[in-house]
Amino acid sequence: MGKKTSAILSYALGWLTGIIFLFVGKNDPDVKFHASQSIVFFGAVSVVNIVLSIASSFLGALGIIVDLAGLAVAVFAAVVWVMAMVQAYNTGGVRAELPVIGKFTAPYADRLAGSVG
Repeated sequence: MGKKTSAILSYALGWLTGIIFLFVGKNDPDVKFHASQSIVFFGAVSVVNIVLSIASSFLGALGIIVDLAGLAVAVFAAVVWVMAMVQAYNTGGVRAELPVIGKFTAPYADRLAGSVG
């Protein structure tokens, strides 16, 4: 599988495909970076959604505000997801930080990618 395809597929199912391609693409540092970035970003989104869901269940009627925050997180994640795959396609799979939030996720992605040999 080529670098471009692997980079795009690293984002396809969020952190799940990130984990798969972290190990499948272990010989290509660019693919490892995309996979790690997918794990970091979508893992964080998953944690935020779980926390918001728990908070919503405790707040009763006020939980609708938290539900709206969860919807906003989901929309943001979907936009970043599409942008990430388009960017991976446009760059040919070469290392590229996620749009909007790359400066926050890249250091963690670097550490994760470096830890898998």
